[in-house]
Amino acid sequence: MKKTYLYLLLFTITFSFSQTNDQELNEIVQAEMKSASGLMELAVNPNTLNYDITYHKLEVTVDPAVYFISGKITTTFTALSNMSSITFDMANELTVSLVTRNGVNMTFSESGNNELVINFPSAIENGTSATVEITYSGAPPVSGFSAFASQTHNGTPVMWTLSEPFGARDWWPCKQDLNDKINAIDVYVTAPSSYTVASNGLEINQVTLGGNKTTRFQHNYPIPAYLIAFAVTNYTVINQTAGTAPNTFPIVNYIYPENNTFTVQNQLLQTPLIMNLFETLFETYPFHTEKYGHAQFGWGGGMEHTTVSFMNNFSRGLIAHELAHQWFGDKITCGSWRDIWLNEGFATYLASLVIENFDGNTAFISDKTNMINNITSQVGGAVYLTEDEATNVNRIFSGRLSYNKGAMVLNMLRLKMGDTQFFQALKNYLADSNLAYKYAVTSDLKTHLEAVYGNSLTEFFNDWVYNQGYPSYTVTAQNWGAGQAKIIISQTQSHASVTFFEMPVPVRLTGAGGLTFDTILNNTSNNQEFIISVPFGVTGVEFDPEKDIISKNNTATLANNSFELENALALYPNPVNDQLHIQLPSNVTINSVTLFNGIGQKVLENSNSNFSVSSLSSGIYYVEIETSEGTFHKKIIKN
Repeated sequence: MKKTYLYLLLFTITFSFSQTNDQELNEIVQAEMKSASGLMELAVNPNTLNYDITYHKLEVTVDPAVYFISGKITTTFTALSNMSSITFDMANELTVSLVTRNGVNMTFSESGNNELVINFPSAIENGTSATVEITYSGAPPVSGFSAFASQTHNGTPVMWTLSEPFGARDWWPCKQDLNDKINAIDVYVTAPSSYTVASNGLEINQVTLGGNKTTRFQHNYPIPAYLIAFAVTNYTVINQTAGTAPNTFPIVNYIYPENNTFTVQNQLLQTPLIMNLFETLFETYPFHTEKYGHAQFGWGGGMEHTTVSFMNNFSRGLIAHELAHQWFGDKITCGSWRDIWLNEGFATYLASLVIENFDGNTAFISDKTNMINNITSQVGGAVYLTEDEATNVNRIFSGRLSYNKGAMVLNMLRLKMGDTQFFQALKNYLADSNLAYKYAVTSDLKTHLEAVYGNSLTEFFNDWVYNQGYPSYTVTAQNWGAGQAKIIISQTQSHASVTFFEMPVPVRLTGAGGLTFDTILNNTSNNQEFIISVPFGVTGVEFDPEKDIISKNNTATLANNSFELENALALYPNPVNDQLHIQLPSNVTINSVTLFNGIGQKVLENSNSNFSVSSLSSGIYYVEIETSEGTFHKKIIKN
């Protein structure tokens, strides 16, 4: 029912939506890269590793026209060792005026190293939970990229945050370790009452007092600090509904008023359709008890804040990419930057699946072709990052490798496993209680794929994920008797890290009158030969017609059929005393066999593949073999 509903709605929408293309992907990459730019020198703060945060209440007061924030952060944590103090990440530019615990003032210091250190009068024991309240204010630091921004749109002030991966500390005291998700949050944003606020989770209420309005949001799923966000301006709110009963939920879109046009409204109609597709392919939207939505902001591209993606525009490709992150990136978050493809490769491939399901196979092939061309524009590069690469923001957010190659590796896994096994493995991955709303690394995904596939994928991951480059294929096909074809597959590699790329290889054979026959050959060695049944005489051959494999500079040719069959047809033993055997491909039939002596006289005639020549004198004889595939000539020696 979901798919039928999806297609019916698509036909009712006449607006032509943009597809994911190189320019659009570049905008997405640039937005996600800029959010990390200049911040990658930061490592996990070792001073924050002795506690686990379970709850935050953020109460902040802002005016979009003024670059300043003040507020109170209530944090509940559990000690992982005995603690006489606690350290939070906090920019030097922010100033703390008060810290309390259970209503009692705490002593504290700002280290000058972007840290806030709070002292306890007595140690908090390992396993004990405690809560502190921090009152602070200040103008967050300004750099090439700001995690906190105050700008204008159409002359109206707008304020928004974007903290990935280490910018949360710029606007609130927190623990920005990517490997400590917070169990639940409440966000209270107080701003002039003329403005509307967007943030994570469900909006609980609005309270107006004087000229200000406080909007409360509540989010009850685990969330890392970098995905907590808010935005404030004179938004127009467009509400939609998504999901399938009983798991329906709102989609709340916060749009600049000047962009509340027919075009944008039609673009937004794609969101529930894309949501429907992803739920059908994978599982119910991971945050369905709350909401999904979009909020416009000032960067190009978008950012997948949990339950509310911040968006520069509403192209279909961008909507699909950021929505895909709610499963792959927000529900399950990559456990290290070396595994960034678990976020970005998936989001890119899911956007490609939208093209496949909404626009058809021709458009899907075109999208895959664009990705392959980008991937193979350079000879090296792996999906999985080295330790050194994981400190380079340009390499982490590489559109060629983390996004496009990651996406095409998923496509090749789908080809190798088949749709049923591939999508079931991803459902199992998303449902794994050890990963869901937590973190995953590449080996976690591999384990789930192998469990469903029933075979090792180590060779595949070594070739296509951990090592570099791509193959170039040479495919040669020949007719091999009636109803058969012989195919030889060879390859060279673009990078020395892989000696041979194992991969099922799609080949399309064509015949007279537009006949086609598609086959997938499990290519595990170089110069590998395959003999397959074909329901027609082959007149042409095509490698990877639907562009499912990362490769470049491929050739596919049809060899000289008669010459090949001539080589395949053999007489033995030779020399022969008595019984002569004719070896030929299956489904090639013999019409007649005629033997001639050295002066051209016919000395024997038969129609079998095995017969006696014992009556012949010793000497050289010429054999004419008439078959269903033509007439061939051989020579034998009679002892």
